[in-house]
Amino acid sequence: MLLGLTLTVQAQNKQKFAGYLFAYFEGGGDQNLMEQLRFAVSEDAQNWYALNGNRPIIASDSISESGGIRDPHILRGEDGYYYIVATDMHTYDPKQGWGANPGIVLLKSKDLVNWMHAKINLAKDWSKNFGDAYWVWAPQTIYDRKARKYMIYFTLQRNDRKTLITYYAYAKDGMYHLFYKGNTKDENGKEIKNGIQQATSKKLTGPYKEHFEYLDAYAGTRTHVEGSGVFQLNNSEDWILMYDLYSSGRYEFQRSKDLKTFTQGLLSPSRHSDVGDGRRTGTPAAEVGLCADARVREQRQSHHP
Repeated sequence: MLLGLTLTVQAQNKQKFAGYLFAYFEGGGDQNLMEQLRFAVSEDAQNWYALNGNRPIIASDSISESGGIRDPHILRGEDGYYYIVATDMHTYDPKQGWGANPGIVLLKSKDLVNWMHAKINLAKDWSKNFGDAYWVWAPQTIYDRKARKYMIYFTLQRNDRKTLITYYAYAKDGMYHLFYKGNTKDENGKEIKNGIQQATSKKLTGPYKEHFEYLDAYAGTRTHVEGSGVFQLNNSEDWILMYDLYSSGRYEFQRSKDLKTFTQGLLSPSRHSDVGDGRRTGTPAAEVGLCADARVREQRQSHHP
């Protein structure tokens, strides 16, 4: 399902990017601090250094309905703003747990420091079409150049609890690439394999052609993955596919030049990186010039005197 969000769009000047900002939440430690927004920076999109001492950037109870956020996705917009969307969910609250969470959190900033925010509860705010929404998970955004507006897309499960479908879309050369967690079942309906797959379309809204090949290096093994994200490296034609090894508590990365063929050799954060174990689903965005340089220098000075 797709939810359209119309924003004012202005032309953005071309700028040279010097680093990456990663938005994520924690899967370990103090439960009261786990489902909170955190940032990390990197110069190479492989080794990441947590900002703010890996403490939350914004308190979840100040921006969400549930008191928690998961699966933050960050987008550097066409208008010079940064946009974050996240699942409005607080699983460590005993009154909520993994129950119904029909909400999405939206944030907008010009400088990555001062943020405006809004909350959407699909079951209440769009009751005509989504009154039976049970789970709304892992929202993401993309700019539709033809329509000249931003789109939010998300995983939806209704109260009948029969389906749960997640889509991820990225554009290159007039083609949209959707990366998602797929599976293969036997004749009895038992899942025998899962992993990251993709579908493609010449239109953002489809129809999409599914390519049933598994892209991640762990498909068919006992190591399971989810939360795929794709981004282009700064000043490069190469793309990075990253995913969450949720049962292992870490991320892995694979590289591609065409979004079709991905390296089977894994790229893992080095031992110097302080973002690896325990970090859960999130996404990076390119940062501009001195803004990124200053953050990387600050973190390296504080971690490696």
